[in-house]
Amino acid sequence: MATYKKKYKPQGNKEQQQVEEIDSTTAEVFNTLDETASKSEQWIEKNSKPLFTALIAIVVIFLAYLGYTKYVVEPNETEASNELAFPRKYFDEAATAGSGIDSLLNLGLEGADGKYGFIDIAESYSGTNAGNLANYYAGVSYLQLKKYDKAIEYLSKFNSDDEILGPVSLGAIGDAFADIDQPKEALEYYEKAANKKSNDFTAPLYLFKAGQTAMELEDFSKAETLFTKIKENYSKSDQGRDIEKFIAAAKYAKK
Repeated sequence: MATYKKKYKPQGNKEQQQVEEIDSTTAEVFNTLDETASKSEQWIEKNSKPLFTALIAIVVIFLAYLGYTKYVVEPNETEASNELAFPRKYFDEAATAGSGIDSLLNLGLEGADGKYGFIDIAESYSGTNAGNLANYYAGVSYLQLKKYDKAIEYLSKFNSDDEILGPVSLGAIGDAFADIDQPKEALEYYEKAANKKSNDFTAPLYLFKAGQTAMELEDFSKAETLFTKIKENYSKSDQGRDIEKFIAAAKYAKK
């Protein structure tokens, strides 16, 4: 609290009056502080038991959280990650196999020899990173098996901010909708995939797919806008090299 000097015509010694005023104001400040401190002490004394109980509760919750993380979450994550290695082997083999792809994908989905597949891992370890990834692998596997409803179901459960997997999972849902002749839904997911991350691989790829789908839907203005984004932002990408002719096609189709 700031001190101040009253402005009035002084009587007697001017300096003495100023000193007395300052001393008086300072005394008032200390009196106020003493009163406040006294009230605070009384409040703390009155509420000491509930305050102590609340503090103990906070400590217990914190320790419980640490214990749950160390003895439940972390071991569960490790176990789920180890389980994921088995079906991943079949998924990776299917990517390079010349034949028998369907059987490899099904082994990855359903598991074998008492080992979990992607479906079981996604269900049994739903709260883990590995369980989340199992949804992605299951969705992509179903997409390759042309079981589009299942592909959409599992890919929709997957959530990631990864630079590549995030957009690719959304784009794969778009592919599934495109394959069951639902172009409006496909366009929606291609745009989501394009906007998920602004990298030079997934963004132009899904902008291009979105543009082609918009052309199919005869939404030529949207197609032109999507193709133009590739020209302006991703001209050096694979899709950007010949994008001028697609922009021209969209403009011509509008006439």
